[in-house]
Amino acid sequence: MRTFDKEGEAMGDGGRQVVKAGISFGSALAIVISWTANKSLLWAIVHGLLSWLYVVYYALRYHFH
Repeated sequence: MRTFDKEGEAMGDGGRQVVKAGISFGSALAIVISWTANKSLLWAIVHGLLSWLYVVYYALRYHFH
């Protein structure tokens, strides 16, 4: 299946690799933030699964209030 960017141009596998790297980085970042804040392996796993949602929540909750 071909994927297309916002201008309608066909993307190669490079686009998928960027998305996968972003998801992996988001998970790792969420796990580190969660561990630092909570010192709980269970919460670190849960937040790692939530990935970027937890990172954005943490940023809004603790750094921009």
